[in-house]
Formats: sequence, C-alpha cells, structure tokens
Amino acid sequence: MQITLHAPLDMHLHLRDGKMLKTVAPLSAKSFAAAIIMPNLVPPVSTIEEVVAYKKRILAVTEDEGFEPLMTLFFKDTYDFAFLQKAKKHIHAIKLYPAGITTNSEGGVSTIDSDALATTLQAMSDLDIPLLIHGESNGFVMDREKEFIPVYEELSQKFPKLTIIMEHITTKDSVEALHRYPNLYATITLHHLLITLDDVAGGMLQPHLFCKPIAKRPEDQKALLEVALNAHPKVMFGSDSAPHPQSAKESCGCAAGVFTAPIALPVLAQLFEEEGKLENLQAFVSDNAQKIYAYTSPKKEVTLEKKPFLVPKTHGTVVPMYADQEIAWRIKSVSL
Repeated sequence: MQITLHAPLDMHLHLRDGKMLKTVAPLSAKSFAAAIIMPNLVPPVSTIEEVVAYKKRILAVTEDEGFEPLMTLFFKDTYDFAFLQKAKKHIHAIKLYPAGITTNSEGGVSTIDSDALATTLQAMSDLDIPLLIHGESNGFVMDREKEFIPVYEELSQKFPKLTIIMEHITTKDSVEALHRYPNLYATITLHHLLITLDDVAGGMLQPHLFCKPIAKRPEDQKALLEVALNAHPKVMFGSDSAPHPQSAKESCGCAAGVFTAPIALPVLAQLFEEEGKLENLQAFVSDNAQKIYAYTSPKKEVTLEKKPFLVPKTHGTVVPMYADQEIAWRIKSVSL
C-alpha cells in the first residue's frame, strides 16, 4: 500500500538556529514542500531584517530540497500599517505569544487586550496578514487553553476580517469554538492526536512527550481526531515539532517540546490508514492550509509506503518521537 501526497505542508514548525538549525531543518525540508516557521528565537524575530536573515540561514541548510520557509514575525503592539505593509512581502503571518507562557516567549504580550492591540490587529486585518496565537492563560495547566477561548471570541468578533489561527489546539472546547466564528481556524499536531496526559505522566514520566500545551484528556483527543481524520476545512496540520538537546529533555527542568519532524508524515499515514481515512490525509496536510492562507505551494510529491521503518535513536543531540521503535510506514520517494 502507498500514498502520494502533493505539496505536504507543516503549518507550525520550530527550526531553532545555529547548530540545531543545521541538524533539524533538513529533516523537515526533505518531506515537506513548505512550513510556517516560528519566530521565538533568542532574541525573537521581530524586524524585517531579522526575518530576511533568518530565512537565508534556513535556505542555506535546506538547499536542493524544494522547501520554502514561510516566515513569521514575533508579535509587537508597535507594528503599524506602514511597517506591516513593508513586511508583508517577507512574511506569511505574525505569531502572538502571551508573555512567558512557553519556550522563549518572555517578550510576548503581557495582557491581550483588543483595544490596546487594535492598531496592529486592524493593520493586519486590512493587509490580510494572519494572526497565529499560542492560546493559553496562566491558570491551572489543564485549564489554560479553555480559559483562553474568550480571548479568541473577543478578537474574532472585533476583527471579523482578520484570519485568526488557534495554534496546536488540544481540547474539545477549542474544536467547538471553531464552529462559532467564520474567521477562526486551527492547527493540530501529530502528538496531540496520539497521546493523552496519561501517556506523559501516567506511569514513569516520559520527558520526550512533555510539551506545551500539555496533552489533555481522552475526550479531548477524541475531538481532535474527529476533525483531523475527516479533514475539517478549518483545521490543518502543524507539527509544532520542537527540538531540544537530549540533555535539556532528560533533566530536572525538562524542556517542553516533542520532536516529530522526521516521522510526521509516515506516522500520520499510519494513523489515517488505521482509522480508514487515508483519503483525507491530503487535505489535512496540504489542501486546507493552502485555502486558509491563500497560498500556492511549490510542486513537490512525497510518496509513502506501508513498509516497516526503524526510527533512529537520535538525530544529532535530539531524540525523536518513537526513537528506536518500528513504525509501519516510511517515505519511499520524493520528487520535485
């Protein structure tokens, strides 16, 4: 059995920088035609010059792979129409982080107030620049995403022409919110389709499955699977593949992030095939995203086949999901 995916896209990807960039970027570039690149470096990518320079560094280590990095800016409430008009030709979205809520987000927004952020958000709406949001409050960890939904609702109503994307949703509440507002969309990760909190901490702690937003309850996983497997037109694949050195994961201060880039497409094929929904994988990993972003991807075909593949123990210093385990599908070929 095999399936050929046309221009698969990863709409939420961390590539880091420096040595880590050189290790992980080629792994995504091999199997994806393009990806939305997160801007939370240290310091964050918040100027046009930084966007251009970061893109050059990515392309330098992914050449000949037929891969387009779709760049983003780190949200600042000082961005005005004139600045964003210049920035638009270099970016595909702007990412808003609540301050301190996840990795390298200390420079994010302290209070998300639609009036205080109105200048930037209205300019984004007028210029048709999507807003990506890491939607979590500072409340109890299992409730943070649910508590953030009123913010999505306020922004969706106040800026009805602004495309708002709830990043890496993990709850049935977020799925339900999708249906209430026409300008609200979402990315869903591979790992949140596969695991619950019990897989992370129900027995021995599994540091390589620890992420933010944290994996939730079985009923939440079920809701995510329902919309993903049926390729609901308002959801799209975003891996949130977030590499950290093994030493940072297997430590008392475990870094948040699951590294799925090397196995994302094969495991998605395995999941969709097991659920009898393989025909919907193309829409979930490409077609929906191209419509939501009004984006035409470069031509690239990735053929996957149902043959066992042993996942490497590490890629450089990074441990992938399913490390040293056999998965049922693998990449057979890639053509440009």
